[in-house]
Amino acid sequence: MHPILKCGSVAIRKKIVVFLLCSCFLIPLQAQVSNAGRSVFSFMSLPASARLNALGGSNASLSDGDISMAMCNPALLHEKSHMMLQVNFSYYLPGTMFGSALYAHNFGEAKGITNRLSTPTEDDQPDRPNYFAVGFHYLDYGRMKYADEQGNLTGGSFGARDILIDVMYARQLGRLFKVGVTLKPVYSIYEHYSSFAIGADVGGHFITPDSTFQMGLVLQNIGWQLKSFYSSEDGSPKEMLPLNLQLGLSYRIPKTPLRLHMQIHNMQTWYLKYEWTSNDKSLTTGEPVSHDVPWYDMMFRHTIFTLEVTPKSERFYVALSYNHRRRAELQLIDQRSLAGLSIGAGVRIKQAHVDFAVSQMTKSYFSYQVGVSLDINALMK
Repeated sequence: MHPILKCGSVAIRKKIVVFLLCSCFLIPLQAQVSNAGRSVFSFMSLPASARLNALGGSNASLSDGDISMAMCNPALLHEKSHMMLQVNFSYYLPGTMFGSALYAHNFGEAKGITNRLSTPTEDDQPDRPNYFAVGFHYLDYGRMKYADEQGNLTGGSFGARDILIDVMYARQLGRLFKVGVTLKPVYSIYEHYSSFAIGADVGGHFITPDSTFQMGLVLQNIGWQLKSFYSSEDGSPKEMLPLNLQLGLSYRIPKTPLRLHMQIHNMQTWYLKYEWTSNDKSLTTGEPVSHDVPWYDMMFRHTIFTLEVTPKSERFYVALSYNHRRRAELQLIDQRSLAGLSIGAGVRIKQAHVDFAVSQMTKSYFSYQVGVSLDINALMK
């Protein structure tokens, strides 16, 4: 029997059923608000680390000790994340600055395990089964010049920036299951306009005993503005955060260094936009013809595929990803580009881990991201 199916006991099967039932509960819950107006703070959808960029922008299933994965799914916090400090810096466009810093700490004491020398079972859990982490994200758009509605410069300049704080908690439920939650205060200020919101992520994670297969489910950005950017005669409209229900699957091919990932995002809504305009002219109006996106194209806009090369020791990795939605929305007609593709690599050097990723966001510029993780616990010994 295949290792994924050979889960071993009735207890594991019961937990899988509970996990799937939770999935079925979350889908109709978020579907009620999937089209409830526009969303704000779209910067929350940017990959906040080099590792996430290398994996196509998002990954809800890979739990291997990289603290930045928890920014996508809090249940991906890991026992290896204890006392890890990570700093990321990104270069998207000239004049902008995007960075993040994260720290993780595990605590608590496992109960009910009498013999640590015995082979772990699905009911065992690490010595510190409670995982905690805090993160800080900062996006500065640089200085922009004042201009009137005709584009004439009027003198002076202003700034714009976004700030996000992640407070993450995860709990290990035996060796195979984890659940997690993130509290996310968000603040933005553009010139003299400002806004504040509170959001949350809720996620779960499952891994087989041989670590061959991993699955994660997360509902991101549950929340609304508490303070709007503007007021009108009708009051201050409170817009929702960019809600995103994601399912991630990761599979390591046995006896090889290859690991495959598939991410299904924005499951709460089928229609991700957009119409596309061809070079054909309408016979009646002479305007370019707009076309709806075919169903198969729309389906793949919900997916991210990644091929990762990493040994069992996980001392290094090389990843190549394809994000079809990014490709469809960023490519230019009749011009070649690498939009949708991401490539990245990482290497562990003693108590440090260095990550680098690159992807194309516009025709003229590539996005570069660098991340450095330090094992504070090891450095203090």
